[in-house]
Amino acid sequence: MIDITLTRRALAGAAGTSLAWPARAAAYPDRPIRLVVPFPPGGTVDVTARPIAAAVSEILGQPIVIDNQPGAGGNVGTQRVARAAADGYTLLFTAPNHTINPGLMPNAGFDAQKDFAPISLCAQIPEILVCHKDAPFRTFQEFVAYARGHPRELTYSSAGIGSHPHVTMELMLHRLGLEVMHVPYRGAAPAFTDLVAGRVQLKLDSYATSAAQIEAGAIRVLAIASPRRSTMAPDVPTVAEMGLPGFEGILWMGYLAPAGIPSEVVGRLAKAVQEAVRAPALGKVLAQQGAEVVGSSPEAFAARIAQEIPQWRDVIRDANIRPE
Repeated sequence: MIDITLTRRALAGAAGTSLAWPARAAAYPDRPIRLVVPFPPGGTVDVTARPIAAAVSEILGQPIVIDNQPGAGGNVGTQRVARAAADGYTLLFTAPNHTINPGLMPNAGFDAQKDFAPISLCAQIPEILVCHKDAPFRTFQEFVAYARGHPRELTYSSAGIGSHPHVTMELMLHRLGLEVMHVPYRGAAPAFTDLVAGRVQLKLDSYATSAAQIEAGAIRVLAIASPRRSTMAPDVPTVAEMGLPGFEGILWMGYLAPAGIPSEVVGRLAKAVQEAVRAPALGKVLAQQGAEVVGSSPEAFAARIAQEIPQWRDVIRDANIRPE
């Protein structure tokens, strides 16, 4: 015979358990949030993360504490977030390293898709192709023609092997059928310095960091790797216009959480990020850094990640790129 009293208690307990998380989710967040930036302080990703975090913090009503955890091309901090509790109190502010590293370092200890829940792609910075003022070409078409006639004679610099400008340049060269020698540096600053000095002829960079030298006439802009022309340089053609339809070289930045985070918290965070980055005041701050606001949905960010992982894996394989 069934004990009705015990059955009712069990059902009540089950109901209480099922309602416990939604009740907590409704109160989220009720304490500070840790935002892991897997790069050193002061770099492009870090200085973009900080004003966005401040704006999101104000909307959520809780502090967001930036925790820089650099190392292994972003894998150190990324792995720690993958292993964190999926409660919305540890988040990752990441960039294309998240989609490049699976092809470059496949045994990083986490899965870039399965171990994370996308929140929102916050902002993006299009890359521009710049050349030294004395390079033997003045336009993108002239660069292509010269490189085709002088294989392996030209050089380009990057912040290092496997960096976003490196793999993006290799993708462009592959699609154009060109051979240009890569000269890796330990960081974007020395790579840019040697471009200005004429030790290398080409580099993919951001308009914000190149603007002063462009205005001074030390370097020239050949094209921008964005889907459309930039408001900062409306006269600069896109790479897509120059014969590579659909080509993009975008340094994007966005929020991820550990996989398993409740959908209610994902929605709360995504809404807060979207509201923050679309505010005119923050948009102006980001524009000064050369960034365009996005504020995507979680689904759109997930689609971006899913599209890029196999793309960069193919580039890394075809160009025989090996980590240092």
